[in-house]
Amino acid sequence: MVRNILLTLLSLLALLSSANASNGDVETLRKRFKAEAMKASADEGRVRTLMESVRPDGTWPGIDYVDTSRTAFQHTDHLKNLVSMALAYERDDSKLKKNKELKKKFDLALGHWLEKDYLCENWWSNQIGTPTYMVQLLYIMDKDLGKRQVAKMLEIAGRANMNASGARPSGDRARIASILAQTQLWCRNEAEVARALKIIEGEVKFSGEESAAPDEAGTSNPDYFPGGGGLQRDFSFHHRPDRVNNTCTYGVSFMESIIEWAKKVHDTSYRFSDKATHTMVDFFLDGISKQMVYGTMVDPGVVNREIGRPGASVRVLHEDDHAVLKGDPSMAVNLLAIAGGYRKAELEEIVASCDGDHSHTPSFAKFFWQTEHFVFQRPGFYTSVRMFSSRNMNMEMPYNGEGLTNHYRADGTNYLSVWGDEYSDIAPVYDFRKIPGATIMQAESMPPETEIQKSGLMDFVGGVTDGLYGAAAFDFISPHDPLRARKSWFFFDDFYLCLGSHIESEGDREVFTTLNQCYLRGTVRVGTPQGEFDKVDWVLHDGVGYAFLETPPGIGILNRKVTGNWQRLTRRTKVTSEQIEEDVFALWINHGSKVEDGHYAYAVVPNTDEDGIDAFSAHPAVEVLSNTKDLQAVYHPGLGIGYVVFYSGGSVTMDKVVLTSDTPLMAMVHVDDGRVDRIVVSDSSRTLLKAHFSVSGDFKTSNGKAKASFDSQSNLTRVQVELPQDAFSGGSVVL
Repeated sequence: MVRNILLTLLSLLALLSSANASNGDVETLRKRFKAEAMKASADEGRVRTLMESVRPDGTWPGIDYVDTSRTAFQHTDHLKNLVSMALAYERDDSKLKKNKELKKKFDLALGHWLEKDYLCENWWSNQIGTPTYMVQLLYIMDKDLGKRQVAKMLEIAGRANMNASGARPSGDRARIASILAQTQLWCRNEAEVARALKIIEGEVKFSGEESAAPDEAGTSNPDYFPGGGGLQRDFSFHHRPDRVNNTCTYGVSFMESIIEWAKKVHDTSYRFSDKATHTMVDFFLDGISKQMVYGTMVDPGVVNREIGRPGASVRVLHEDDHAVLKGDPSMAVNLLAIAGGYRKAELEEIVASCDGDHSHTPSFAKFFWQTEHFVFQRPGFYTSVRMFSSRNMNMEMPYNGEGLTNHYRADGTNYLSVWGDEYSDIAPVYDFRKIPGATIMQAESMPPETEIQKSGLMDFVGGVTDGLYGAAAFDFISPHDPLRARKSWFFFDDFYLCLGSHIESEGDREVFTTLNQCYLRGTVRVGTPQGEFDKVDWVLHDGVGYAFLETPPGIGILNRKVTGNWQRLTRRTKVTSEQIEEDVFALWINHGSKVEDGHYAYAVVPNTDEDGIDAFSAHPAVEVLSNTKDLQAVYHPGLGIGYVVFYSGGSVTMDKVVLTSDTPLMAMVHVDDGRVDRIVVSDSSRTLLKAHFSVSGDFKTSNGKAKASFDSQSNLTRVQVELPQDAFSGGSVVL
């Protein structure tokens, strides 16, 4: 009996010890979030202006308090003003610290908001935007708030809860759970903090995985649409059922919410598991960073409706009028602090790159098969190809009146970044029917905004890669116009090759394939065959050469000032209509109208000069083996790399090696002195369980998912490969 009493006492002591530790952690975390809220400096001049201009009813002139629509809701400016005043009142370095007049004006403006309790037609403002400001004000003002103020502020902040409509499994669920956790932490509600943190950590999972964290009803959270939202198996990120690429928008927001907590709880009893932390590192390095130029600036190809937001991309100019490309290293720094050395060197490379040091920029090729997006980077350039298929829609809808000209921005878009500022904030003056890489029918105006988002019409869209080299292919049928084309891109160390075939169109409108459209920098030079001024061999602009490997039917060049404005891209009420003038360069192939079996072949050579592009044009480093309706293939003798796109099967020879397929397939072949070293294959149609092909010579493979049988009589090796399925379908297999 005494023994039982002792055991009971020991258990109670353990529980008390744990409770005390948790209580201590709550206070520690509370201090950390208060410090975070207080971090911004107080602009005394601005705050004094706010004090002078606030009206007797607690409003400010210049803010429309009537329009609560999605495209307006200027009420957010009122909340920003309150935060500025709160910082000036509480920060130790503020000359207005504890100023009675400031507090009086603050209470007046806060009272107005709490009385009116403004709600926006966009749920996001009500469940995320406004609650975020309320929680920030709670932490800044803290004990200087009255009970009635606190009660109403907590009510408003409480709209961020796990039963809210926006708390679905996707980019917003973690954000809402984070606001909820911060609110409960401010209230010192230990049990609710612990529950919210479990939800946040539970969101670190791949689409289709069951969350380890229960929802408010105590059940696991299923994906809320077929195919699943959130983190995909290729480390891209989907927010909606349209499966549009949201890696660098909602995906980043998702990561920021989780990392914020993971860092703050790292040394407490609420610490996230290594599995969750490592998955966040993987998503950052294999997803987010690979969709950013040199790991620092968002790839222009993944930008959606936010293209119409002024200042979304900022140019930091060098003496030669080019950007010193710097980024925000905070995410990588925070991951370094919590990852326990996991992938440390790669994270440190990103930090250095964000600081402007691109000397250790990694080389890679990656195809995001869940998102139909291909990326390729070398120390001297970054490029990507954006596509869509019957599995993915092309572009976001113009939510909240943004991105009104995005109709063609997924039609094989191929942006090239050398400096990083080639397209920064160029949207107001952009011709959105001349998208780099895309083949588009021309017209004076764009279709209506209701016609932006479209489903893809073809299955064969994909990429093949071994992680260092790769290719992309797009069996393209326009959902907007009577136009089709078969397009492919083949990537090497110093250049890439673009092929187009089977281009067909109906009607009288001309069809252009645009090579680039970016800021005009310096002189545009054109190389022509001697004495043949009606033909063009190459064009050079800003250190990038464009070599035509077959004579185009016609080309067009733009190199002049273009005028435009931000309002053409959005219906947001605060966007200026001021005219903007920029120098723009564009280069395109004119296929004419009523095209029948049109085609093109050109190479893009970054970091070159006039002599370099002239030499490349005269003696290309790559051979075009085929550019037909059924087969597109190239071979680089120097690297021993061949790429093949079988749209319907066929055969091709590269350096004595013959590759034959009876089915649609993409392949990359590494050849060494007439013998096959490696073969990489992928199923871009996502219809095959196995790939069947033959290769000349005796080819053996140790890949357990492949069978190779050599026929000495025909000197052919017949290969059968099990292809990735389900969430991995469309990925590459290396033999």
